[in-house]
Amino acid sequence: MSLSKFKREDMDLSDDNVMVLRPIRKMTPRARAGGKKNRMTSRWKPIDDLSLLTAMDRVNDIKIVHRVCKFSCEFSLKEVHRRWLALLYSSKDSKTAKAAIENLHPETVAGVRAQTVLSPEEEEVIMRIKSTESPTLGLFQELIDQNAAVFLRERTAQYLQTYWRDLRRYMLLPDQEIPPAGEEPLHLQSFSEAEAEAFNVDIHQPVDEELEAELEAELELQSRRNRRSIRLLENELSRLSVLVDCGRGPRELDSNTIACLCGHRVRFLIQHPEVSFGRDGKEGSDWRVDIDLGLEGAAEKVSRLQGTIRLRNDGIILVANIGKRTIFVQGQPLLTGHTTRLEDNMLVEICRLTFTFIVNPNAVEAVRQQCAKTSEPFQ
Repeated sequence: MSLSKFKREDMDLSDDNVMVLRPIRKMTPRARAGGKKNRMTSRWKPIDDLSLLTAMDRVNDIKIVHRVCKFSCEFSLKEVHRRWLALLYSSKDSKTAKAAIENLHPETVAGVRAQTVLSPEEEEVIMRIKSTESPTLGLFQELIDQNAAVFLRERTAQYLQTYWRDLRRYMLLPDQEIPPAGEEPLHLQSFSEAEAEAFNVDIHQPVDEELEAELEAELELQSRRNRRSIRLLENELSRLSVLVDCGRGPRELDSNTIACLCGHRVRFLIQHPEVSFGRDGKEGSDWRVDIDLGLEGAAEKVSRLQGTIRLRNDGIILVANIGKRTIFVQGQPLLTGHTTRLEDNMLVEICRLTFTFIVNPNAVEAVRQQCAKTSEPFQ
């Protein structure tokens, strides 16, 4: 359909029904640079500005600051330099960064200032300690107190001690000398030589008093830890025994039950003087045992007839292993063809199936008295 058939006066040319086409504005280089600057500024967090300002105040070297400082994200040397210039010469960026830093938590500020790079003056004070000494935290705290004008207020003795140990490790202390490349390296002691030297040490030789005091303090501390662990275990013993009883279920057995083999899922009541345990045959098979261990869990490795539990006339309960796999009673292995005694609360493990053997002393005593009256021989 052609629009020429419509008259102009018949058309609705109001502002709501007319679409105005405007040319696309091209982004000027200044606007493009401003967007890039905003993206760069948004990556810098207040904690980064604080780290940059504190480190530059210490060393006044942008390359060292870029190599040493840990910022929230990875910045190139060029980005760090641009941010430093912006903080120096841009009043807007400087005021914004200062306001953001003032809103940081005091502990965060103290942590950043304590971990910042050391100034040359601070390193000079630390390097006065020789590599042959063994300085303590108290010595480094004295250095901080005596040189308060040199060290930052947030410096800690622990940080200075760690820094000094790194200097000693990398042979950077003034009294340490690195042998020239042409010279032979120092003799390294072999393991056999160290072992021989250790065996030749005279244990009756008097020990340094300071070392002996430190040793006694360490032994006393370890002894206190051991006593505390023993006390905690003794306090938890009653609670743990209650939990074991609850998990094992009620111990009350009727007069017809001689003993009980308790697992995590089922409880097998033993009501005959001799019972067999193992694994029932597949569906349709006539093979059955008195205690089917397959009801407790995965019993593929259990033999069809794994063993028997028998009550003798004198009240002693014996377990015999007939199957191919070893049975563990209280952690002791019971090999095939062997027999051992079962007592109350003994742990029985059959092919990774764990049971607790519970004895009904009243029923066992009744059987023993009945056999004694009839004068039946022990079986």
